[in-house]
Amino acid sequence: MRMRKRPNLEPRMERCSGLLVDRPEELRGRWKAAGKKIMGREAEKLYLELGCGKGRFTVDTAGSLPSVFYVALEKVPDAMIIAMERSAERDLDNLRFIDGDAVQLCQMFAEGEVDRIYINFCDPWPKSRDAKFRLTSPGFLRRYAALLPQSGQIHFKTDNLPLFNWSMEQMEKEGWELSEITNDLHGQGGKFIMTDYEAKFSAEGIKINRLVATKTEKTLDLSAPPLERMRFAALRDARGYAESLRDREETGR
Repeated sequence: MRMRKRPNLEPRMERCSGLLVDRPEELRGRWKAAGKKIMGREAEKLYLELGCGKGRFTVDTAGSLPSVFYVALEKVPDAMIIAMERSAERDLDNLRFIDGDAVQLCQMFAEGEVDRIYINFCDPWPKSRDAKFRLTSPGFLRRYAALLPQSGQIHFKTDNLPLFNWSMEQMEKEGWELSEITNDLHGQGGKFIMTDYEAKFSAEGIKINRLVATKTEKTLDLSAPPLERMRFAALRDARGYAESLRDREETGR
């Protein structure tokens, strides 16, 4: 299910076209150089967000890290246009967007080119047969390992506890080092940049799970032996399967 089509999507996208990278594969291996040219200053790091949605987290994070070239990938233009308009309103010169799918990451970015990857509130794909589509499944984790250097990180947040626990298990099996693990991010004090849905969930008293996964010498990448078929990987959605489907309809993911 997809979110409803945004009014005047095409002219709105045209107005923000300068923020969209049309052919990301042409920048493969040259993203930081491109960032320096776009920003007018050295791009010290390259951060990538997968599934930026409406972009509240995206623009606030990019705005807080002016020396970082921040790239946000989103496959639902109806959501991405809101993120792009937010970026334009803030006049952020270190943020660009890709209309694409995470399956194609290795065609867009070179080995070791990305310093950090953000995954926020991704689709849980609760059925066992769909587990391979989860952005924290072994197939995707190996793609990320190929893109990150040693000590590169994945920052992962979700409100779905079964997905979080399953993801931790997969990350540990794939050789990632886990840290900053919490099942109640906003209950522990401190200030954190939130997504739109994170703010909504937190206001409703829904706890947010978060971890950091760091690439080590033991982390498996695309050079590892082929993955076996995943079995018995179904999730029991902590907020109910029907509610999960409703969230997917609202977000388009």
